[in-house]
Amino acid sequence: MATPNELTAMRRAIAISAQGLGTTSPNPPVGCVILDRDGVPVGEGYHLRKGDHHAEVNALTAAGERAEGGTAVVTLEPCNHQGRTPPCRQALIDAKVSRVLMAVMDPTSRGEGGAVVLEHAGIEVERGVLEQEALLVLGPWLHSLRTGRPHITWAYTVGANEDNGDQVVNELRHTYDLVLQRDGTIEEGVPDGHGKDVFRVPHLPLGDAPAKALDTLSEAGARTVLIEGSVNDTARLLVEAVDRLIIDVPGTPPSFKPTSAVDKCLTTRGGFELIGVRPLGSYVRLTAKRVRR
Repeated sequence: MATPNELTAMRRAIAISAQGLGTTSPNPPVGCVILDRDGVPVGEGYHLRKGDHHAEVNALTAAGERAEGGTAVVTLEPCNHQGRTPPCRQALIDAKVSRVLMAVMDPTSRGEGGAVVLEHAGIEVERGVLEQEALLVLGPWLHSLRTGRPHITWAYTVGANEDNGDQVVNELRHTYDLVLQRDGTIEEGVPDGHGKDVFRVPHLPLGDAPAKALDTLSEAGARTVLIEGSVNDTARLLVEAVDRLIIDVPGTPPSFKPTSAVDKCLTTRGGFELIGVRPLGSYVRLTAKRVRR
C-alpha cells in the first residue's frame, strides 16, 4: 500500500503532468516523481511532446544515481515498446529502482505490459494509486482512445464577442490540441507546440457531416478540441459530440432582474449536468459534463 509520502509524490506527478496538456498528443500527458531510498524526492519530469523523452526518463535524468533502490511514482503505466523513444520500463529497470507506483494502466501497452515486465525484473509494482485523481489529466486522452475521436469542450463567456474577447477561451486554449474559432478557422492551442511530423492542423472545411468532421480532427492527431464562442457554426455541427461545457456567466448584484442572455445560458444544453460552480473574478464559471446513457 502506498505510504503518505508516496501519495504526496503521486499528486505532485499529477500536477506536473498537466504541463504537457496541449502538446503531447497523440501521446498522453504523463508525470513522474522519483523518490530515493529514504523517500526523498530527487527527480521529477513530464512528457512534453511525441518524440521527446517520456516523463520517466526526464525524472530519472534529474535524479541521477540517487534513483537506485528508490521508488518511481508515475501517473501512467510505463510503456513497453520501442517507438520514437526506448521503452520507459527498461529505463526504470536500468536505473535499478526497487519500486514503481502507477495510477492508470495504459490501454495501448504492447505485449504483456510494462507493469508485468517490471515485476519480472524483480521490481515491486503497485497499480491504481490515486487513479481517479490522475484521470483529471489523463481522462480526455483515454476518452479519445475509447471513442476513436477527440474529447471536445465548448467554452464561452456569456456576452463576449470578437471585440471584447472571451476570457474563458483565452485561459484554456493552450491546454487543447486544436481550437475551433468562432470565425470558422482552426489553429493549434499552442502554436507549433506538437512538433513536426506528428500533428497537423486540418484543412477547412471540416464538412457538413458530424462523423466526417470528427474523423478529420482525429486523423490530424488531436486528442482534445476546444470550441470557442457561444455563436459558432462548428459548435452547431458537433453539438451532439460535445463532452464538456465551460461557461463564464457575468456576476450580478444581490438583487437583479435576469436578462434573456443569462436565462438562455442557464437553461441551455440538454444532456448535461453541472459538475462545477465557482466565482472567478467578476464571473461565475459553470462546468458541465455530458451524461451519456
